[in-house]
Amino acid sequence: MKRTSTIFLQGVIVLIGVVALIILIRFPQLEGRAANLDLFSIYADPFIIYGYLASIAFFVALYKAFRLLGYIGQNKVFSPGSVSSLRSIKYCAMVLGVLIVLAGVYIMIAHHKDDDPAGFLAMCIITTFVCIVIATAAAVFEKILQNAIDMKSENDLTI
Repeated sequence: MKRTSTIFLQGVIVLIGVVALIILIRFPQLEGRAANLDLFSIYADPFIIYGYLASIAFFVALYKAFRLLGYIGQNKVFSPGSVSSLRSIKYCAMVLGVLIVLAGVYIMIAHHKDDDPAGFLAMCIITTFVCIVIATAAAVFEKILQNAIDMKSENDLTI
């Protein structure tokens, strides 16, 4: 892979992180319940705090993907660092999926009787499915990469 394409993909990952951070900061102020609240009351909401804590896994996965692209750019794809990055991405995707399911269950149980949580629950289902796909892909790539590293080390010992 050319160095320019890895730099481009790293830039895309940084852009995704910046946009996600802006959404995390700005969205609570734009939500309907926050119309007459001060900033402390907006950001002290337990569900908003839960969202911020759950986003840690997302940002860790983005950082690990950035590092993985760095290994690819340095032609160190077949290194333990790449396997470690893929393993971390897999675990972050699984944790994020579980946290999204827990948020959906919380909304199902604790929503106001006049509210219809169907839209939020649909988003929970879709994002959980995306997390499952990412975790599965990372697990497959991790296994393939680990097998390739093992084969490479056996070949190095034979020659």
